[in-house]
Amino acid sequence: MTIASESEPHSKPAKPAMVAGRRSNQYWALTKPRVTQLAVFCALIGMLLASPELPSWRVVLPATAGIWLLAGAAFAVNCLVEREIDARMARTARRPMALGELSVTQTLLFSALIGALGMAILYFFVNALTMWLTLVTFVGYAVIYTMILKPATPQNIVIGGLSGAMPPALGWAAVANDVPMQAWLLVLIIFVWTPPHFWALAMYRRDDYARSGLPMLPITHGLKFTQFHILLYSIALAATTMLPYAVAMSGLIYVACALLLDALFIWHAWQIYRRYSDQVARKAFTFSIVYLALLFAALLVDHYLPF
Repeated sequence: MTIASESEPHSKPAKPAMVAGRRSNQYWALTKPRVTQLAVFCALIGMLLASPELPSWRVVLPATAGIWLLAGAAFAVNCLVEREIDARMARTARRPMALGELSVTQTLLFSALIGALGMAILYFFVNALTMWLTLVTFVGYAVIYTMILKPATPQNIVIGGLSGAMPPALGWAAVANDVPMQAWLLVLIIFVWTPPHFWALAMYRRDDYARSGLPMLPITHGLKFTQFHILLYSIALAATTMLPYAVAMSGLIYVACALLLDALFIWHAWQIYRRYSDQVARKAFTFSIVYLALLFAALLVDHYLPF
């Protein structure tokens, strides 16, 4: 007899539907849905920019599904590898693996299942190039970044950021069966955006990361060093976002929006540098997500409404 049944002798056992619902929620949480949605959004932007007209839904739907599934599989592996670290951090302590709600075997099987399904969808309904690029991205995030770089160097998010920056290239490859220079410019934008975005989080969550044992930049080099680098990367990001206009990939609609968004991004970075507080860093982190979504949306509007 369990403790629960002793203390609540008249309680009814959970219905199978309720148990199944909780379990499905646990598996869903393994895929880090909010992060996955941002990655899929960036992949979709790549699909839409790869063609002068709207691409066929017969490509967009399976490409979106396949990329989503492989991204979810990579995040599930991340949750598995970092379960002990997650359990020490308030931000991640309620993840299923950190709570012990799912076993190692269950997580591995789930990741393998949705990863294999994603690969099959991309191979048979999209193209082999997209499948291989997405698989390389999976390995880059789940193995190279999560297992090797993240626990080894405070530059983990810089070096490992390439895997997280790949979704636009994956989307472009799905529609064009090619990854031209324009697609890599989108990857470069996300690559340069990632450090100031993530370091803002690491700064106001520094106590969490100190408990985790991960060598994050605010822990290993201090706040002042991190604040300065956030400002430097923000300026570099502003320059990088001008490249689509410089190569005639976009027009005045995009460049006007990019200049405004870059000014706001640098202003947040300046606030972190000159007037740091955890609240300032939190606002900068939140804005960085909005920034990326609006920047890519501006590219999309400019693509279909050239001016």
